[in-house]
Amino acid sequence: MSDNAPIIATFLVYLGALLGLGLIAWRETHDLADYILGGRRLGSTVTALSAGASDMSGWLLLGLPGYAYAAGLESIWLAVGLLAGTALNWLYVARPLRERSAALGDALTLPDYFEARFEDRSRLLRIVSAFFILLFFVFYTASGLVAGGKLFTAVFGWPYQWAVLVGGAAVVLYTFMGGFLAVSWTDALQASLMIVALLLVAGFGMHGFEAARLPDPAMLNPFTDAQGTALGGFAVLSLLAWGLGYFGQPHILARFMAIRSAGRLPRARTIALVWTALGLFAAIAVGLSGWQVLEPGQVGDDPEKIFIVLVGVLFHPLVAGICLAAILAAIMSTADSQLLVASSALTEDFYKRLLRPGAGAAETVWVGRGAVILVALIALALAWRPDSGVLDLVSYAWAGFGAAFGPAILFSLYWRGMTRAGAFAGIVVGALTVIVWKPLSGGVFDVYELLPGFVFASLAIWLVSRVSARS
Repeated sequence: MSDNAPIIATFLVYLGALLGLGLIAWRETHDLADYILGGRRLGSTVTALSAGASDMSGWLLLGLPGYAYAAGLESIWLAVGLLAGTALNWLYVARPLRERSAALGDALTLPDYFEARFEDRSRLLRIVSAFFILLFFVFYTASGLVAGGKLFTAVFGWPYQWAVLVGGAAVVLYTFMGGFLAVSWTDALQASLMIVALLLVAGFGMHGFEAARLPDPAMLNPFTDAQGTALGGFAVLSLLAWGLGYFGQPHILARFMAIRSAGRLPRARTIALVWTALGLFAAIAVGLSGWQVLEPGQVGDDPEKIFIVLVGVLFHPLVAGICLAAILAAIMSTADSQLLVASSALTEDFYKRLLRPGAGAAETVWVGRGAVILVALIALALAWRPDSGVLDLVSYAWAGFGAAFGPAILFSLYWRGMTRAGAFAGIVVGALTVIVWKPLSGGVFDVYELLPGFVFASLAIWLVSRVSARS
């Protein structure tokens, strides 16, 4: 990748397009409802693609191919779990959440929805849910900044910290300007670029694939790890359990709440499922093709750079620039959504509802923009170390949201007996289980923290709701 001029040109054109969309969205953003949910006027295609792009992030082009490169078809269980979770989320959460959130006082955020759903005049549900949104989104946003740092360091040889700053500044700029509309429009563009790049690299990389080039034939066995050791039940459950996270991801649920009407959801669901399936299995193919195309050791010590290295080997710098811009797209498409939802929690749930109930439209929009910068700075501090892992940061935040909000959302939509106390217990128990479980290891503690967090949160909702309903 010695000739960087075409790559730089591609990056500049791409960034210019994003900023242009941000400026257009600036003119369409008049109040906090526009800034947070785009006035609930997204179409089916934008809803589907922006949900997919904000879901997968740089993890789809860095973390998952790196996992497949290191572990082989063991990674297929993770893809199956995520695809199943995507399908169930669109089937059973999208429509009722869109209808309920609009009917319950036009709720703009999850804390808004919980407070209205359970008529919580104490504001306790709003405060605790907004707190955990801010906590876990800081880690999630940091994962995007780490991915951006790895991209710019590998391609241009920049010092890691400078690379993180440049990537973070680009995301903050158009999110600051255009809010939800800018985020959704750019996400749709980014989702298209991501899927083209993945299919391109997977197709060229897997052409003439020879299993003999793998370091161990066991890498093609989904029931063993890369060394041929049989996967235990806990390992398979942990990978499949990633799918449970979908029910509680605020940046994905926001897309359901923002679509123009519930009638547009079936078409959006079809687009989203096709995009997700293609992306997940192409990412695994990219990882496996690394052994086909590259020599051992060519990736170095970081398998998460496999996509970047393959692009440099397989393609002309101009095509490579387009593929590498897809990584930037993947990173930005999630980081912008995370910044916006975290900003919404600070602005709508703390500032407007608790500190300044009479704040005007212009004031709250500018507070929202300031909150974007604040959250980005905290995430930047977490991403500052070059040895930060994209997959590690994503897995922690994904588990936190899935356990804290997934059971609460599902029970609130489908069980009339759920009470305010049950909702509070489920959110707190789910989040704390993830926080406590994460550093433990050995035996049952090797299970991905999302699974016990989801189970314990569900039990807490059921038990506390039954007790509080009787009292």
